[in-house]
Order: sequence, then C-alpha cells, then structure tokens
Amino acid sequence: MSKQVVAIYPGTFDPISLGHEDIVLRAAAMFDKVILAVATAHHKKTLFTLDERMDMAREAMAAYPQVEVVPFTGLARDFVRSHNATVMVRGVRTVTDFDYEFQLAGMNRELMPEVETVFLTPSAKYQFISSTFVREISLLGAGDDGQNLVSAGVYERLLAKRAAK
Repeated sequence: MSKQVVAIYPGTFDPISLGHEDIVLRAAAMFDKVILAVATAHHKKTLFTLDERMDMAREAMAAYPQVEVVPFTGLARDFVRSHNATVMVRGVRTVTDFDYEFQLAGMNRELMPEVETVFLTPSAKYQFISSTFVREISLLGAGDDGQNLVSAGVYERLLAKRAAK
C-alpha cells in the first residue's frame, strides 16, 4: 500500500478568494489530502478573526472531503511535520510573488528537506485576485463590487463588514 501524500496550503486567507479556492482544488486533484492551514496572522492585522476565516474556508471547501481546514500558529515547519505532510503548496500570480515564494521555499528546504514546495499558478481568470484587492474593493466599493472575486458566503460577510463601518 502506498503512502498517502498530504499537502499543506498555508495562508491567512483574509478572506479566502476564488483564486485560493482554485489553487486548493487543483492541489486536491494532485494529492491525496490537502490541508488548508489558516494562519493566526501574528504579523499583520486582519479584517476577519481567525474563527471567521476558518468558517469561510470550511464553507468554501465543504463539498471536497479530501480538503481539511485547520488553524495554525507558529512555524509552518512544525505544522507540516505534525500533519505528516510531504508537500507545501504555494500559489504564485506574479513575478513578485514568485521571488518571495522562491526565497521562502529555499528557507523551508533548509528547515525541512523532506518536504517539497509545489508552486501552482491560478487559472487565468483568477490571476489578478488578491485578498488585499478583495478587501479594498468590497469595503470601499458600492453595489456588487467584489462579488465576482469570492464565493457568495464570503461576499455576504464582506458586505456585513462594510455595513458595520
């Protein structure tokens, strides 16, 4: 019996976008199990709490049994090892993303040589989406701005945040 290949896709997912979902589903087609690791984001202020981000990610991934949504804090190395993962998935949209992710992959290889980093580019229709753009467009826009960037459940939560401002 072959060993199950577990991949980790870490990020803050503030909020999870259709671009993130695209990367997760493509990774799920490649690996036996994908863990969407929602980071506590100790290094930046988030729009949504960890619990809110977890709920949105779970809702977005509910139809995919091979995808598990798990919170994490601390070093990705420790999280990856605690879940017996052998792959770390990273989404790259631009050369700037690649430059940063390439450096991070090198550091991760130094810390955990047994884990491979796999770079996935989003489908063309999602290449321009970033959580930063989603937040800005949805919170500062009007009407249905941002609706085509996230799932319906996430969009409703963004509208609630906009109304609360």
